[in-house]
Amino acid sequence: MTHQPWERLDNASNIFLAARTDSDPKVFRVTAELKHNVDQAILQQAVDEVYDRYPLYHAVLRRGVFWHYLQDSTLRPEVTTEQLPTCAPIYDSGRRTLLFRVTHYRQRINLEVFHALSDGTGALWFLTDVIAAYLQRHDPQPAEASTENQQTSLIQELTRDSFAEYFRPKHPSKKRARPPWKTDTTETDLRQPKTRKTTYFKGAYRIKGTRTPDHRTRLIELTVPAKPILALAHGESVSPTIYLTAMFFEALRTAAQPVGQSMTYGASIPVNLRQFFPSTSARNFFATVRIEHTYGSGDNDGVGCVARHLEQQFRTKATPEALETKLRRFSRFERMVAVRVVPRQIKDVLLRWINWGNNRGLTVAVSNLGRVNLPDPIEPFVHRMAFHVTAVRPQFCVMTHAGMMTISFTSPYVETDHVREFARHLRSLGVPVSVAAPRVTEEHLASVDEAQ
Repeated sequence: MTHQPWERLDNASNIFLAARTDSDPKVFRVTAELKHNVDQAILQQAVDEVYDRYPLYHAVLRRGVFWHYLQDSTLRPEVTTEQLPTCAPIYDSGRRTLLFRVTHYRQRINLEVFHALSDGTGALWFLTDVIAAYLQRHDPQPAEASTENQQTSLIQELTRDSFAEYFRPKHPSKKRARPPWKTDTTETDLRQPKTRKTTYFKGAYRIKGTRTPDHRTRLIELTVPAKPILALAHGESVSPTIYLTAMFFEALRTAAQPVGQSMTYGASIPVNLRQFFPSTSARNFFATVRIEHTYGSGDNDGVGCVARHLEQQFRTKATPEALETKLRRFSRFERMVAVRVVPRQIKDVLLRWINWGNNRGLTVAVSNLGRVNLPDPIEPFVHRMAFHVTAVRPQFCVMTHAGMMTISFTSPYVETDHVREFARHLRSLGVPVSVAAPRVTEEHLASVDEAQ
């Protein structure tokens, strides 16, 4: 039997694996909407071509005595029409399957990924190459686009773990440099001097609701022009991610109307580490930053004031120095002998407890892949792009393309009052909003609230 290469999961991947549930299988989706209906046969050819250039995506998940690991496989992906609910479970411990799927529906190409394999940036690279390969076959004009991203895809090796490369003690810190791409978190200067000490965060307000009967993710997409959002954020000297987070806090507070004199809302925001520590690995390479605001504490609770308060916290925590210190500490803990010899089943339980404890301090989770600029030859053929994840709590994801921003709200609950309040707030500021809301149950086919 031929030995297949393998690699241990990194810290982030292990947490995704331990924390997955029926309602939150830790799957995310990146979507590209073309200007014509997708041809499945041509899409299959494109996926086959790109798949051969991404060894990471060949991996299956295996269980060892002390850890989970990724192992190379000879499996091939099969493109299908979209039939399952969005972000349906991918990993099944009882089956040996690939950790991603490609589906299509009318004009949409969907890439869904189990988060233990890759992050949003890595998945976006893969999808961009698939779109280029597809259009090369469908329309001769964008032929040169097929090589645009190969410089990254050709080195997506299974063993390329950037966490180990930068944050394990035996690897000295490397020179930091910003890569050509910039995510939303680089729109403001994150290299600010610390203005206050790290705050201990207490428990945060938790949203509750009626769970969808079959555990499917409740998804609502708002599409808005990006310029007005950028103007509103820049007017408060904050990033668009932070401004939208403050607006989301206000929408949740208005919809939920929590009882009490004060209420703390906490948000988790991922930071793409590639902007500080250069990496071309498509594996997970991000860290999360937690920020909060307490309403009714005597401060001005308007969206602008809340956004500035959140931005101050984010700038302090999202410096490369602060992130490196945090991640090196995690790496040292992971490599302690006492931790390494603990059986995998016990580690999974411990990670599940740690994740549960962290969730007590969170009201929402936010993720922004920023502005996506596709290679020029394929840009005119793509109408819209979107991104969303499964959710253990109400949250939203953002992606901007061709001047339009898609804000995707996901939740394990049927209720959508917070999305309605969010859309109302945008409209009150003069921002036009279009809404798409897939139905989640037969009972809601006629009554689904589309945030109007």
